[in-house]
Amino acid sequence: MRIRDIYKTGTFGLSFEIFPPKTPEGDGLLWENVSRLAAFQPKFISCTYGAGGSTRTRTLDLCQEIKRRFGIGVTAHFTCLGGSLAELRDWLTSAGQHGIDNIMALRGDPPAGQTEFHRVTGGLEHANDLVTLIHNEYPHFGIGVAGYPEKHPEAPSLEVDLANLQRKVAAGGEAVYTQVFFDNERFLRFRDRCDQLGIRVPLVPGIMPILNYAQIKRITSMCGASLPTTLSSRLEAVQDDKEAQARIGIEFAIEQCRDLIARGVPGIHYYVLNRSQACEAILQALGPTS
Repeated sequence: MRIRDIYKTGTFGLSFEIFPPKTPEGDGLLWENVSRLAAFQPKFISCTYGAGGSTRTRTLDLCQEIKRRFGIGVTAHFTCLGGSLAELRDWLTSAGQHGIDNIMALRGDPPAGQTEFHRVTGGLEHANDLVTLIHNEYPHFGIGVAGYPEKHPEAPSLEVDLANLQRKVAAGGEAVYTQVFFDNERFLRFRDRCDQLGIRVPLVPGIMPILNYAQIKRITSMCGASLPTTLSSRLEAVQDDKEAQARIGIEFAIEQCRDLIARGVPGIHYYVLNRSQACEAILQALGPTS
């Protein structure tokens, strides 16, 4: 199903995000977990695109296989780091041949070892440029874009970041999927600001269940998300107990999602990190409306 149609139906837009494994063992684990997630009938499963375009073919292959095995809509991540304009067009053409439904259009993070984004020679510099290319030349794709309730780490201010988001939506972005956050009030303020700016496409919160305190500290330090003090303190107190960390993280995510659903979000996009158990527990607790 295309992103442009998912949130028109009035039904809740559940989706999951995976990444291409690096080993055959990882592949086996991925398929086991995707099979379990498919039972929840998500609107789509998305697959990330490695830094610098390192998994460009794997992303398409995994999306194609998910759609073949489970009959679920798929969204392939794609970044400006995919190459020159000709190479970007080649990849998008290949995505269509793979039966991809949607593209998550992103600027992309610098490759490992680099701290700044550098445009590929002959390529594109901003996510809105990539959205424009897809919207104008590949209109059969639905288009998702990224949003940052606590602003992109490189943006000098939230106002500048919201202006960037406004450009992506004006260029053809059909729904906004947010970076992880753990304070719903920050998301709700972000939603209000978007509404004031006339950004009226669906804003879908991105949720990552916490399973490991050290891991989530690394993730939040990179993406600029903040951990509530009370949550951080609870996790720090059990940092030597993996089961306790997962239990606290899942309980927090259940309440976070329950509150978001009560406040009328059109769907939730779960960052599952290729493991299904936490999301299974959350969705079972939330019930059929999730």
